[in-house]
Amino acid sequence: MKRRTGHRLTRFVKVAEKSDLREGFSKVVNVDGRSIALFRVKNEYFALANVCLHRGGPLGEGNLSGSVVTCPWHGWKFDVRTGSFTVIPTLKVTTYKVKEQNGSVMLEIP
Repeated sequence: MKRRTGHRLTRFVKVAEKSDLREGFSKVVNVDGRSIALFRVKNEYFALANVCLHRGGPLGEGNLSGSVVTCPWHGWKFDVRTGSFTVIPTLKVTTYKVKEQNGSVMLEIP
């Protein structure tokens, strides 16, 4: 008999090749109807919902400086490692867990 642990089922899906993501750049992918922006910072991978909290601008089209992406529409800045808005850190864009496995970039989808 299976026990319920209260955890939602998650799965990792391949969304890109490691070579698709250059340092300091982003790539937008669509997974299960969600637009997600992938970022590579110092050989680590991060993923955010591709929607700025301000007016829904496409974060994946923004400028990435270090670990901070700037929304191309109105300049709101978010830390891609945490999803936090740099002015009010408690405001956060949805983040997704990312891992690199055998040259593939894998995204955890709840």
